[in-house]
Amino acid sequence: MKFKEVKPLIKIDDLDKIDIRVGTITKVEDVEKSDKLVKLSVDFGEFQRTILVGMKEERDDPKEIEGVQALFVVNIAPRKMMGIESEGMLFDLGYENEIVPVLANPEKPVPNGTCAG
Repeated sequence: MKFKEVKPLIKIDDLDKIDIRVGTITKVEDVEKSDKLVKLSVDFGEFQRTILVGMKEERDDPKEIEGVQALFVVNIAPRKMMGIESEGMLFDLGYENEIVPVLANPEKPVPNGTCAG
């Protein structure tokens, strides 16, 4: 594992700007012509989102995360990749440390849309 330096200090108000919520991954689909991307359909209770993630090379079968709850940033600006708009970001662990990322998920089921923090 590659250890990273601690990032510069921020104020608590900065952290309050990030909206992290629990969502259930209801569907995982391949993004054709992409070596990395898969398309997640995610249920946040009151709303649904399409979120693209670069996990195709990280897992033998990305569909293994269907039905799993995970943490997502839901207030990041939408971004179009491979012609598909991604409406959030999966909050995973390990990528920055150069290890195979794993999902950040609650220790037990909680209602979709539950806020972190």
